[in-house]
Amino acid sequence: MQLKHLKTLLPPQEGAAKVTCMAWSPNNMRFAICTVDRVVLLYDEQGERRDKFSTKPIDPKFGKQSYVVNDMAFSPDSTKIAIAQSDNIIFVYKIGEEWGDKKTICNKFVQNVSMGYKHRGTVRLANTQMNKSSTIYNTDSCVVSLASNVSGKGFLSGHFDGTVVRYFFDDEGSGDSQGKLLVHPCPPYALAWGLNSFLIGGYDQRIVAYSREGHVLQTFDHSRDQSEREFSAAVSSPSGQSVVFGSYDRLRVFNWAPRRGMWDEAKPKEIPNLYTITSLAWKRDGSKLCAGTLCGGVELFDCCLRRTIYKNKFEMTYVGLSQVVVRNLSTGARVILKSYYGYEIEEVKILGKDRYLVAHTSDTLLLGDLLTNKLSEVAWPGSGGNEKFFFENESVCMIFNAGELSLVEYSNNEILGSVRTEFMNPDLISVCLNGRKRSGAEDNKKLAYLIDLKTIAIVDLRGGCTLATISHDSKIDWLELNETGKKLLFTDKKLRLHLFDLASTLKCTLLGFCSFVQWIPGSDVVVAQNRANLCVWYSIDSPESVTMFPIKGDIVDLERTEGKTNVIVSEGLNTVTYTLDEGLIEFGTAIDDGDYDRATAFLETLDMTTETEAMWKTLSKLALEARQLHIAERCFAALGDVSTVRFLHQINQIADKVEKEMGGDGTTYYQVQAKVATLDKNFKLAERFYMEQNAVDEAIEMYQELHMWDESIAVAEAKRHPELENLRRSYMTWLTDTAQDEKAGEVKEAEGDFSAAVNLYLRAGLPAKAARVALSRAEFINNTEMVNRITSSLIKADFYERGGDLYERIRNHQRALECYVKGGAFRKAVELARGSFPSEVVRLEESWGDHLVQQKQMDAAINHFIEAGCSIKAIEAAVAARQWKKAVHILEMQDDSAAAKYYVKIGQYYASVHEYEVAEQLYVKGGHIKDAIDMFTAAGRWEDAHKLAVKCMTEEEVRALYVTRAQELERDNKFKEAERLYSTVKQPDLAITMYKKNRMFDDVIRLVAKHHPDLLSETHLHLAKELELESRFSEAEYHFMEAGECKAAINMYRVKSMWEEAHRIAKSQGGANIQKQVTYLWAESLGGEAAVKLLSRFSLLEYAIESACNNLRFDFAFELANLAAKDKIPEVHLKTALYLEDEGKFAEAEAEFIKAGKPREAVLMYIHTKDWSSAQRVAETHEPDSVNEVLESQAKVCFTKRDFQRAETLLLRAQRPDLTVQFYKEAGMWSDAMRICKEYLPNKLSKLQEEYEQEASQKGNNGVEAILEQAREWETTGEYSRAVDCYLKVKDDKNNKLMERCWMKAAELSIKFLNRDRTVEVVRLVGPRLSKLRQFKAAAELYLNVDLIKEAIDVFIDGEEWNKAKRVAKELEPTLENYVDQKYKEHLKKQGQVESLAGIDVMAALDLYAERGQWDKCLETASKQSFKILHKYIALYATQLIKEEEPVRALQLYVTHGAPPNVQNFNIYKRVFVDVVSLPDTDSAEAYRVWADLRDFLFQLCDNVSKSAEANSPVHYDFEQMLLIAHYYATRSAAKGVEQLSSIASRLSVSLLRYTEMIPADKAFFEAGTHCRAEGWDSMAFVFLNHFLDLCNAIEEGTLNGLDHSDFIDTDIPFEVPVPSKLFVSVRNL
Repeated sequence: MQLKHLKTLLPPQEGAAKVTCMAWSPNNMRFAICTVDRVVLLYDEQGERRDKFSTKPIDPKFGKQSYVVNDMAFSPDSTKIAIAQSDNIIFVYKIGEEWGDKKTICNKFVQNVSMGYKHRGTVRLANTQMNKSSTIYNTDSCVVSLASNVSGKGFLSGHFDGTVVRYFFDDEGSGDSQGKLLVHPCPPYALAWGLNSFLIGGYDQRIVAYSREGHVLQTFDHSRDQSEREFSAAVSSPSGQSVVFGSYDRLRVFNWAPRRGMWDEAKPKEIPNLYTITSLAWKRDGSKLCAGTLCGGVELFDCCLRRTIYKNKFEMTYVGLSQVVVRNLSTGARVILKSYYGYEIEEVKILGKDRYLVAHTSDTLLLGDLLTNKLSEVAWPGSGGNEKFFFENESVCMIFNAGELSLVEYSNNEILGSVRTEFMNPDLISVCLNGRKRSGAEDNKKLAYLIDLKTIAIVDLRGGCTLATISHDSKIDWLELNETGKKLLFTDKKLRLHLFDLASTLKCTLLGFCSFVQWIPGSDVVVAQNRANLCVWYSIDSPESVTMFPIKGDIVDLERTEGKTNVIVSEGLNTVTYTLDEGLIEFGTAIDDGDYDRATAFLETLDMTTETEAMWKTLSKLALEARQLHIAERCFAALGDVSTVRFLHQINQIADKVEKEMGGDGTTYYQVQAKVATLDKNFKLAERFYMEQNAVDEAIEMYQELHMWDESIAVAEAKRHPELENLRRSYMTWLTDTAQDEKAGEVKEAEGDFSAAVNLYLRAGLPAKAARVALSRAEFINNTEMVNRITSSLIKADFYERGGDLYERIRNHQRALECYVKGGAFRKAVELARGSFPSEVVRLEESWGDHLVQQKQMDAAINHFIEAGCSIKAIEAAVAARQWKKAVHILEMQDDSAAAKYYVKIGQYYASVHEYEVAEQLYVKGGHIKDAIDMFTAAGRWEDAHKLAVKCMTEEEVRALYVTRAQELERDNKFKEAERLYSTVKQPDLAITMYKKNRMFDDVIRLVAKHHPDLLSETHLHLAKELELESRFSEAEYHFMEAGECKAAINMYRVKSMWEEAHRIAKSQGGANIQKQVTYLWAESLGGEAAVKLLSRFSLLEYAIESACNNLRFDFAFELANLAAKDKIPEVHLKTALYLEDEGKFAEAEAEFIKAGKPREAVLMYIHTKDWSSAQRVAETHEPDSVNEVLESQAKVCFTKRDFQRAETLLLRAQRPDLTVQFYKEAGMWSDAMRICKEYLPNKLSKLQEEYEQEASQKGNNGVEAILEQAREWETTGEYSRAVDCYLKVKDDKNNKLMERCWMKAAELSIKFLNRDRTVEVVRLVGPRLSKLRQFKAAAELYLNVDLIKEAIDVFIDGEEWNKAKRVAKELEPTLENYVDQKYKEHLKKQGQVESLAGIDVMAALDLYAERGQWDKCLETASKQSFKILHKYIALYATQLIKEEEPVRALQLYVTHGAPPNVQNFNIYKRVFVDVVSLPDTDSAEAYRVWADLRDFLFQLCDNVSKSAEANSPVHYDFEQMLLIAHYYATRSAAKGVEQLSSIASRLSVSLLRYTEMIPADKAFFEAGTHCRAEGWDSMAFVFLNHFLDLCNAIEEGTLNGLDHSDFIDTDIPFEVPVPSKLFVSVRNL
């Protein structure tokens, strides 16, 4: 956790003015401060002072100075504040909910001793409800500190003797003990209760962490820190994971590391001049900390682990590992997300239209609704983060993970339920949670989901049981429960709408086509769309009652606001609103709520319509079920059901009478219950009610009223009722009176009175029943009259079969046979005829068959016709019955020629079912061979057809037949059949000709490939050319490609100017080179802007220009370059010039070279041709730098020709005397070389002389002895100057004494014989040589001889003879005394005696520190001098760090010490910026600190420059540009650390491209490209990375002239950027 100072709430006083206490309100909206002046100051959460009030003494007589405020605390609702005072009282002030509300005292707690927890160690509890206080516990030592736990349900008290006591109001199941916990070595003035341990600090400057059992966990000892003092205050964060201790000028922060189970101490917050911290208060949401001091100051700190911005809409402040404050940036609303298990919150996301919070910890999942502020934390072991969250239901979050659906109800910390399903779509899942729940009702929590695509399961989430499983015949694509969970709507893939009633488990179809459906919120009304109709079910319990409105568009939404329900319909460009009947909707709600009186009152206001009638029916049914009979009576009255109304009226009268006479609920009276059961047609239940009360007569009467005589008699029989017989007689009388003869006959038959029964049956017109009775009784058979009556009635009623049975029974076979035939009872007729009339059997069989044919029973008729010998009829019946095999069998047994016609018909059937062999036999037997051949031909069985034809015809006839038939098929456009015929008779060429004639080239190719494969390519090519002539280019293309003539296809399109097609073929078939060539030719045909656009589209602009140049089409190349690639114009000019040069057109080539910006090439051209005048002219006019090159080249030629004078003149004109000397040396002309060197290169004369002498010595074998010999000769001859020169030339490193003598001799001779100037020159030459041989004294004497005082002093200094040097300076040149002193200082510096040097010269000491790289000591010493001196050495150090390629350390220098606007430092600042932005691998989130430091440094610098003389100067503008770039980099690194902000980071990378003049271009384009590629912006990534590769090539070449910037035309990305000296992209990133 980091502490960042925000502001000072209360400025400190000059003297002691202790802040005695502070407190934050639980709602985080108020902050209270109290100082020694006893006034409570109230601040808002932003730290603005909003209110104050004064405290009061226990008694006004003691005055304001009689007490101090020791502590204070807010109430849980933040409207009250308790003030504990030193005058033995606690006041509770009511401060109200708004700022400025009147402050009143609502409670007083007077203590008998001096402040309960401050005197004798007594800890007391005050009850604000009872206005009384009581003692919790006593100790022997006074209380010095109190600290509560995170939940506020327990506290610790620290006592003066070091004792710490723990007390719980509720241990929350922890099992921790309470009472004396531990003894600390000193009074625990600073006490804090963290999440898993306690931390205590005191005057011993140690902080000790104790476990929950009171054992020492850790000790943080700061007693050795001289700046540390006692710990005076401590506070724990609301999450308990951080603790802050306050001491003198310092806040120490401790963070709990859950993985290691230890406390980690963070870097302390040092605050100079803060003095002792007396009070600490942490805001309840953990985001801010306040510290009060001894001097009365209050400082506000922001405390968080990190802070991020999510989607630019929310600010997330991680105030602890397990607590995050989420704030809506637009509304300011905040939610505190906290893991109650103390787990670290890893990631927070805001999903579901920015309303719902989702956060993960290692073992739990946190969910929250920002709108309702409902939060949940459920156990959720690591799932890999693969969950999918759905927030369509406002009450529950649906989580899908690994095939399992889990439901979490907001504000509930347990998973509501889990099911297995593979169909995670909000449209396929519906959850009902206590919708429209009635008071006192059980929880109603249901889930509907798919088990598979055709099966719905409805689960009760309370018990986890399955309530229903719905199987459907089609795939389900939408489902939804109503709010009460009693009904389910669903639609399937066939767009059918279905309703399932959970109570009855019945499913019904509402609509056969449904494109929209939805429950109206807050009701059970359904709205759906059926094509052009709006359908509304106001009463879903009556699905058949639907209200329909015609609409023209599609329903898009439902709105229910302000008492209105609107259906939004989109009608093209317009949106139309349809308002539904809110009253009807409210009716459904009233029904669901069980308020039937309200429903009745509402329905009475409506006119009777179909919908209203359905609602009356629904209400009547519900009222009956609820036994609200008066309402039911009103409902049936509205429905016009008079009988039911009358019956209910009677029931209500009975119920009202019972209630009046007996009291209680009249509907429970047995008569009422029985009549209600009767109304429900549950007669057995009504009977049971009567019988339970022994009301037998009433039960019988009920059945009689309902004319249920059988049940009435059964009751009487069961109870042996005395009126049973009368009841039976009354029943018969009633039957007779009501003409129920059949029923009366059944009664008589049951009683055994068969004669009466037969008479009654006959009177009722039921002769069949009468016949049945007669046939069952033998006595009736002999009764001729009765039999005749019965048979007459049977025949009259067309009951012939029954009459035949009766006639056969009385042995009247003739009449029986007639009756059987008339009644169609042929089976009985045949059986009777076989016994009585055998000759009639055949006729009866035929008649039976005809009868069956009339009845369409063909199958049954076949056998009867066969029995009758009617074969033709049998065949026709078999054919009609489609009994083909039987028909064939019958046909084969016939010799009659009349049956031959059936062969064709039966053969056609067998041909239709593909039984061609059977059909062939039938056709052949029937003499229809042609039909058989046609059958085989139609079936494609050409071989069979041919075989049959061959058997019956000659080969010529077969061929003629087939060709003729094929031609007929050809005319009928049945080409495939014709082809088969041609192939059968081996005439494929005719088929090929047919297809060619009909332009069916695919078939032509197929047949050629099959029969003439050697001609296939030729055929393809022939067809392609033919199609080309017909302008059927696509088909021609196909054949060209098949023939392998790709170029012919391209050429075809090119000739026709169909360049798109030509390019397509070239791209797909021709390869990259052909594609480029076609594109180039296409562009050349277009010319102008069109060509440029085309080439740009294919990124071939450069290729086209190059191709045009290669093809000598320079005019086209110039046209393209002028239009779109002006940077290529010089290149085109250059290639033109090279071509002209090769052609020998030098003048024209010269012009083109100059236009190409390559005048040097023209110069080289003329040099190559030795046209010196032209070369000179071009060089002087266009390339002055090449003039000397021309002269040098010409001079070389002259030297070759030994024209030395002209060569010397030319080289001197070229200002190259060195070359002149070189040429003369090579020619052995040393005198001329010496002359030129002496005149033009005097500084190199000595070297030249040495070379000459060396060469001479090698040639003449002259050594040191020769030189000495020469010198002595010169000296003897008086040539002292030359003698001196010779002595000075002596050099023998092995003989120092010799060299010393010779040099001293040279000096001696010069002093004696040469002039002063020459003498001084010699002494100046000899002196250093002697010094080098450490002959300081001799050298000094020489210098003094020629009055070279300073040089003598320098020699003494070199010999470290400081006293001699000082004496010489003092005696001979006092002005050099400072010089000697300065050298002495330098000597001390060199020897490293810095301390000694510092006493003499601080600046010199600083320089020495700098030289030795002791920068820390240097800067420390410089900081004690002045700001200017400090920054001088900071600049030096920064320069060194830059050279050492450590720009980050250089940056830290200026971040630490500031950046003054010194002009001489500007280059350093720029270099720091350039080196930092050039660092590799800085595009990650880990690089944020570097970019932030660079941004802060530049911000400070710009601010300083704006206040200096350089304000608004160009350099000021440059620094502001650098600041903006650094800000972009810092923001990008911050965004890279948040996955949701990755697109912001990528956009920032793209934005940085406009600053490639100041940052490495290759690095900028590489990072932009890679970031765009990571975001899936492939087009941009391609452009940027391609440009990066171009930059890499340009860096290798050292020039950006060939770089293509066409992709960035009309952008602010600069074209001209510096050429990077190297690649700034790390190799491992490439």
